[in-house]
Amino acid sequence: MITRILIVGLGSIGKKHIGILTDHFPDIEVIVLRHKDCNKEQTKKLGINYCVTSIIDAIALSPQAAIIANPSSKHLEISIQLASHGVHLLIEKPISNSSEGVADLIKVCLENNILLMTAYNLRYLPSLIKLYKYVQERKTGQILTINSQVGSYLPSWRSGADYSKSVSAQKALGGGVLLELSHELDYLSWIFGKIKWVKAHVSKQSNLDIDTEDLVNVILGIHSSNGSEHIATLNMNFFRHDAVRQCEIIGNDGTLIWDYIAGEVKYFSASLKEWETMHSSLPDKNFTYIEQVKHFLYTIDSHEYLSSSGEDALNTVKVVEAINKSSNNNSIVYL
Repeated sequence: MITRILIVGLGSIGKKHIGILTDHFPDIEVIVLRHKDCNKEQTKKLGINYCVTSIIDAIALSPQAAIIANPSSKHLEISIQLASHGVHLLIEKPISNSSEGVADLIKVCLENNILLMTAYNLRYLPSLIKLYKYVQERKTGQILTINSQVGSYLPSWRSGADYSKSVSAQKALGGGVLLELSHELDYLSWIFGKIKWVKAHVSKQSNLDIDTEDLVNVILGIHSSNGSEHIATLNMNFFRHDAVRQCEIIGNDGTLIWDYIAGEVKYFSASLKEWETMHSSLPDKNFTYIEQVKHFLYTIDSHEYLSSSGEDALNTVKVVEAINKSSNNNSIVYL
């Protein structure tokens, strides 16, 4: 049983995880590791048991598991130290802003029998799980094309503070639309198969006060488990005021559309010539994060972690790097 968890980072996502632990797992003690001195009033308000400013002090408190919620550029150094001391890891996406060193982390986790999970919480969303199910059941028949898009206005998304100082806006911290919204690359691989090649355009188009890209357009070649190749398109941006997150699958027998914001999966039947709502649910906004933490803790307790989700996360970072390379060289890049 896990009785003590370390949270690394006290930004918005770190605070979200603290809230989940204190609300749903009140018997678990919470340690916070942050780079600033701890504010006693704040730690008391959040329900934190211990707050430290060095990894040495954090390890000395003997956490059994850790949630890594600091900027992605800083994930690996801390994660490798924790894994070396037997601490199970749930790392906020992406696992890192670079593929360099990720294989070393995976190796340390395997050598120490440590669970390594990456927090792509959309995998716990009921509507996306339904989409996965319908694709596996070949609801559309042969898939002819896949179109995915995600976009929102960064100042509205990061409305709690100056958006230009957020991780999303700073390249050095692992920001930019490609890494911040890498959920899309994760679920495309999860549902349809491994991404084998990309042809991409990456740029900054808006007047947002950021030093990262705010627009990505990609064509992807995805190899499914049955050996066929799917062609997918992906559009990502930081400047769309009417937020959108959708995936459209067009096949011989019809079309499936997943709409994250509406919480729906709809199907157009080629034979009936009409739309049908196959699934509709709008769970609480924290639902996927809660389910993710539950799964993390259950997997530790059940010792069912022989295969590491670190490999999936590493592949996603490699796809991100391939997209940037494709855009820079104006070429198809094979993984």
